[in-house]
Amino acid sequence: MRDHMLTAIAAASGLDALDACRVEALGKQGTITALLKTLGKMTPDERLVQGPLIQGLREAVANGIAERKATLERAALDARLASETLDMTLPADATPSGTIHPVSQVMDELAEIFADLGFAVATGPEIETDWHNFTALNIPETHPARAMHDTFYLQQGIDAKAAGTADEKTTFSLLRTHTSPVQIRTMLSQKPPIRIIAPGRTYRSDSDATHTPMFHQVEGLVIDKGITLGHLKWTLETFVKAFFERDDIVLRLRPSYFPFTEPSVEIDVGYTLVKGKRVVGGAEPDGWLEILGSGMVHRKVIEACGLDPDEWQGFAFGCGIDRLAMLKYGMDDLRPFFDGDIRWLKHYGFSSLDVPTLSGGVGA
Repeated sequence: MRDHMLTAIAAASGLDALDACRVEALGKQGTITALLKTLGKMTPDERLVQGPLIQGLREAVANGIAERKATLERAALDARLASETLDMTLPADATPSGTIHPVSQVMDELAEIFADLGFAVATGPEIETDWHNFTALNIPETHPARAMHDTFYLQQGIDAKAAGTADEKTTFSLLRTHTSPVQIRTMLSQKPPIRIIAPGRTYRSDSDATHTPMFHQVEGLVIDKGITLGHLKWTLETFVKAFFERDDIVLRLRPSYFPFTEPSVEIDVGYTLVKGKRVVGGAEPDGWLEILGSGMVHRKVIEACGLDPDEWQGFAFGCGIDRLAMLKYGMDDLRPFFDGDIRWLKHYGFSSLDVPTLSGGVGA
């Protein structure tokens, strides 16, 4: 009986046929089930002989069914895998995703470049005091250079000044007009040598195609011994070449005036005309674009921060991050930067995977 049943199980061509064998042998009316029911009518001596034989038959058939079922299921899966193919090389459907704003991307690029030059990133408050924003930077209250900054003053500071209770070092009186106060706070809080950049939002009461009331700046500061204008020139040349990813960058230094640096220089970068558009770079420039203001830190600024200007010297520089983004990525108007137009953001935005690296290209 065992050989007959195992032969039938092995010959089952499918899961349905195998299940028919199971029902015939082990079902409620099955052959083996009927044999098990006879054990109760046997004498103890007969049960001692027949019981192990019937249980052995049941186990052999159950094991044979399980093995055959596994074989048939594996064969069915193999056949399904062979017939149902999926081309994994096809691109997946695009899912909605956001983009990195050009300003954020350029900030990351600047941080990557200057980190390689040994600069740390410093931050400070956007609501500032008169002293940190102006006076400590050699721009006292009566200085005409304050007129160079279209400042947003706060009512809190105006009221305190009218009441005679204003303290220019502690009363928050305005929205910072540049990130230079971060330089002051850094020099007050840590000892030289200092190498920092200070990226962030700044505010001025101005708005047109090339100016916005809120914009982004990055400023750099180096305070050390024996610092010269040559160090400034090399640093800026290295930065501009890395940022625009070109070695044929030509810079021009022009004398200028800033209250907090002396001497002061404007930095122009040479550009060439390509199909009517200005492209930064070229050994023989067709023209010049102003991109940076810089200079050697004024003695009075160093003194205001409690340092000896005869021992410590430094240079500082600053530029608009929005302007750099416009120049590098071909934008011609600052205002869309802050309009929140999803079409503009999709066009000029960057993938979250486009992380700036010096090895892969900061603007990859």
